Amino acid sequence: MEEMANKKLLKVNDLRVSFFTPAGEVKAVGGISYDLNYGEVMGIVGESGSGKSVEAYSIIGLLQSPGKVVGGSIEFEGENVLEFSDQRMRSFRGNEVSMIFQNPMTCLNPVYTIGNQLMEALTCHDKAVTKRDAYNRAREMLELVGIHDGDRRMKQYPHELSGGMRQRVMIAMGLICSPKLLIADEPTTALDVTIQAQILELMKDIRKKTHMAIIFITHNLGVVADICDRISVMYAGKIVEQGTADEIFYNPSHPYTKGLLKSMPRVDADEHERLIPIEGTPVDMLNPPDGCPFGPRCEYCMKICLKHNPPKAELSATHNAACWLLTMPNKEETEND
Repeated sequence: MEEMANKKLLKVNDLRVSFFTPAGEVKAVGGISYDLNYGEVMGIVGESGSGKSVEAYSIIGLLQSPGKVVGGSIEFEGENVLEFSDQRMRSFRGNEVSMIFQNPMTCLNPVYTIGNQLMEALTCHDKAVTKRDAYNRAREMLELVGIHDGDRRMKQYPHELSGGMRQRVMIAMGLICSPKLLIADEPTTALDVTIQAQILELMKDIRKKTHMAIIFITHNLGVVADICDRISVMYAGKIVEQGTADEIFYNPSHPYTKGLLKSMPRVDADEHERLIPIEGTPVDMLNPPDGCPFGPRCEYCMKICLKHNPPKAELSATHNAACWLLTMPNKEETEND
């Protein structure tokens, strides 16, 4: 037990993913590294196009052409996922790692019943399971995710359920094989605020019951505040800041993280307090800048920021950020480099 406590469930090391398009190479993920403990929830936050989903698809082997992992490694319990055969990957996907997506209507087959699809997810990975056992397990999963009257729901089709119910079905499908890691790719984006809160409460409850590790991908920092142990903030294919939830929210250190927090509405804000947007436009990933990718949009931008990528500054044992302001270059170097 002690050995497992010291062992990491997942290690992503210098992962680089590119898309080779007719217009050129798009470096969607530019060398990110992090690890995940057993039972931990890691939030990955960033705006659209920052590489969050591409990194997740690389872990689970769903990266589509023309995308390709061009460097780095992904280790799951000591095994390099990138070296898995097709057969091993099929076993890995579902049994050890599952994924839920942001739009359940496009992920559920409209011509099969909910029960049929849940049972198929189980029987694909466990050939020995009987039809009766698969039915009972599927019904149990629906109960776990808060869908009652399981026998009736099992006979229904996706269009007969609301958006929130369909997302619960997707979560049940992800959990049915009892994976060690669940990747949730913006699971609340397509839902209204009330249902979002219900899905987040559900995921917190499931985590307590199953002790499963979760990678929670979102563009909304407010969503991850209550559910995540640690947060990685991504921008233009790079992780610009990593830390515990408290460190990110109470002591943000990268200008991009600060910008995200300022642009987020607060419950305790004054009635007429304006939100402050992040100026500028996202990076063109076909022609990324030479230096810090956030440099052209950063209010603190210095000459060195436009020429060189900043090193990672270790702010504590659990908190780091990649910004020249934190590495304290001398004044002459900053102005003249």
